[in-house]
Amino acid sequence: MTANKRIKQGVMYAILILLSIYTLFPIYFLIVNSFKSQKEIVGSPISLPSSFDFSYLKNAAAQIKLGESVVNTLIITVVAVALIVVISSLTAWMMVRNKTKASSFLFLCFTAAMLIPFQSVMYPLVNLMEALGLKNTFGLILMYGGFGLSMTVFLYHGFFKSVPLSLEEAAVIDGANIFQLFFNVVFPLVKPITATVVITNAMWIWNDYLLPFLIIGNNDSKTLTLSLYYAKSLSGQYGNPWELIFPAVLICVIPILIVFIFLQKNIIEGIAAGAVKG
Repeated sequence: MTANKRIKQGVMYAILILLSIYTLFPIYFLIVNSFKSQKEIVGSPISLPSSFDFSYLKNAAAQIKLGESVVNTLIITVVAVALIVVISSLTAWMMVRNKTKASSFLFLCFTAAMLIPFQSVMYPLVNLMEALGLKNTFGLILMYGGFGLSMTVFLYHGFFKSVPLSLEEAAVIDGANIFQLFFNVVFPLVKPITATVVITNAMWIWNDYLLPFLIIGNNDSKTLTLSLYYAKSLSGQYGNPWELIFPAVLICVIPILIVFIFLQKNIIEGIAAGAVKG
């Protein structure tokens, strides 16, 4: 290796290290301050805690009603993701197998919908849900299903193009009906993109704050993010109670962070494969 190449490699590694530190520092900051007292956080926010006191996490969990909030968030996430996967996969499959002007136009509509910002349709949709009496958990799940369709249909559409039509024809000859054909033959062949769709949508729904705030508000069935927002002990009447805020935020972040760390390979592989196949 020449001296010039070594210099370039050294510069590249230095840039990557700096980017890694820049990316990981907020997580480090959150973790170390989740085990400190108010005085210690204010006095030395960057340093490690003098002792890892888990009582702060316990207090924060009680303040945000952790068990109830996790159950509510989990129900909303699982049902909404299942709705997105089933509807979008069936829609994309039918559009791929029925190559007409109508299906092409419909796919174009789904693709264009990805470019529409949520803020531009936020208030009309909220007013519509209120008029229909759906400003509740069920209405929130329906809205997540609608907002998640466009990107998911786009991803599935590219993957279904790679599924050989001869497999479907063989299944039809063997007597499979349309549901058996899809769920027993076609759907198992697109597991990589299904894993990507499940993970990305689950992360989005689990971490979302704005839509639950608009639809559920301060109802009893609050998600984790809403419980964090509405917890009176975290509002700080005489200043910000950092010894509760940091551990409460950490509790909300930990589940989805663990999921992302262990399944990030599936996310990258699914999106990359979908781009190539599409």
